[in-house]
Amino acid sequence: MTPTITIEIPAASEALVRQLLALHEELQALALSAPDGTVLNACEEAVIPKGRDLTANLLADADAWSKRIGSLGVGADTQVVVYDDNHAKDAARVWWILRYWGVKDVRLLNGGWVGWDKGKHPTDKTDAVIKSSEFKAVAATERMATKDELLKSLSGGKFQIVDARSEGEFCGTDALKNKRAGAIPGSKQLEWIDLLDKDTHRFKSPDELKKLFDAAGVKLDRPTATHCQSGGRAAVMAYGLELMGAKDERNYYKSWSEWGNADDTPVV
Repeated sequence: MTPTITIEIPAASEALVRQLLALHEELQALALSAPDGTVLNACEEAVIPKGRDLTANLLADADAWSKRIGSLGVGADTQVVVYDDNHAKDAARVWWILRYWGVKDVRLLNGGWVGWDKGKHPTDKTDAVIKSSEFKAVAATERMATKDELLKSLSGGKFQIVDARSEGEFCGTDALKNKRAGAIPGSKQLEWIDLLDKDTHRFKSPDELKKLFDAAGVKLDRPTATHCQSGGRAAVMAYGLELMGAKDERNYYKSWSEWGNADDTPVV
């Protein structure tokens, strides 16, 4: 039986499209019945049983990620369910990192910890016993956009660029700690949190998501690069695009932390 591992990120379904979101009931059954099933956890409070910790930092080299992911008991064919209590922002980052490094079946728990807790499903505060797996990280470069690719795309128009940041960041009124504020020329702004119900932490329905993308001028059939400040909010946007059937969505992972502080990038 293929083990199921669930990752919880600090800060603590009905499937939408293509069944990428895990059902609360499905995860509960897997966590309690799978002999090798585990849950990756980093919460300071109670967690879904068998939890393990995965903190998503900047991407390192393949050897480092091979060891990091393998040490959590994750193999290339392991089914992984990721959750957080931060409106999927941290969980989506881990989803994207695992997919980038070659884990094939990674899902988000729709509703995250909030939904699990409200459903009164089992929780646990004990540390999981981790059995390491052999994992060889191989970068899926087609899942990441780079500054050079976006610079070339500005004139040729290969990518539509979706800015998942707040309106203030996009309009240049909130620079955070960047040297420059504003937007990538031609980018379309759709804030990441708008994809989720703020109370339930669940992704909105396909009809609601379609209306949001249409209103923002985002075409689901176009190659797309998402970005934010440092890749997390952009990962939520990439996940939402994939849920809606997009075939070529990429995360500009270095995002505005690179673009807004570089000397060779145009800003509007």
